[in-house]
Amino acid sequence: MLEKIRQSLKPGWKSTAVELLVFVLMYAAIRAWMQRDLPQGAVPPMQAITLAGEPVDIARYGRGRPVLIHFWATWCSVCRLEQGSINAISRDYPVLTIATQSGSGSEVQGYLQKNQLHFPVVLDDSGELLQRFGLHGVPASFIIDPRGNIAYREVGYTTGWGLRLRLWLAT
Repeated sequence: MLEKIRQSLKPGWKSTAVELLVFVLMYAAIRAWMQRDLPQGAVPPMQAITLAGEPVDIARYGRGRPVLIHFWATWCSVCRLEQGSINAISRDYPVLTIATQSGSGSEVQGYLQKNQLHFPVVLDDSGELLQRFGLHGVPASFIIDPRGNIAYREVGYTTGWGLRLRLWLAT
């Protein structure tokens, strides 16, 4: 039986398997490198004001529920791919987004209206919050568990389902 399976496999299956393994290892190494400076444990302290004028203390945000903190920018094409998912998630979970180096409050508000986005936004024009979270670029997402600890960190594109799964696991 085993011999029949071996014969049915194409001659180059071993090299394909090795190439796939190398790809997976390189992908994991790149992800680890991208996340090297990101904080772990307790979420960094952050007090800010949203575009709507509401004060935000990240230690109290979400009140015992998992929270998504999402860094993005209006000029970021990858961020645009995620914005619909972030908007949908904000209907079900506490979400706080941080628009980094994206212009004035009125410019970001115009962007939100044009794209029919309704999630809360904090402006980070100077990049201070980006640095506080150890980020070098956007998009990036942090899932904060109900105790205020960072449960998951993602840099780069993340699917809506992936974020929802991580939020669910963080409960």
